Amino acid sequence: VDATGIPLAVSLTGGNRNDVTQLVPLLDALHARPVRGRRGRPRSKPDRLLADRGYDHDRYRRLLRRRGIRPLIARRGTAHGSGLGRQRWVVERGFAHLHNFRRLRIRYERRPEIHTAFLMLACAILCWRRLRSL
Repeated sequence: VDATGIPLAVSLTGGNRNDVTQLVPLLDALHARPVRGRRGRPRSKPDRLLADRGYDHDRYRRLLRRRGIRPLIARRGTAHGSGLGRQRWVVERGFAHLHNFRRLRIRYERRPEIHTAFLMLACAILCWRRLRSL
């Protein structure tokens, strides 16, 4: 999710899959398209990655650093209030925007292609709404 709360890359998995298994495929999907930023040459990767405690593994932190991405991941077992909540709010707001589409909140489709198509359509609508408001 970028600073406006619009997803940069999405992935669809089964409900019983751990989120951290999709970290590398999402990073690869981000590498395929430019990341919005300052004027000039578009970046091919984000500067930093904000994640919750579910991604707290040193293996993934090393992987992010090797790719030149600064990991901002909350540590397990530490008290809340690390300061990441202000930045993670943007990510959670992006999820809330997507959940405003009823077809995405409850998955009615059996075929993943159809659900992914609705997800892409919702992302396009969110981008269009954001651009219209500028």
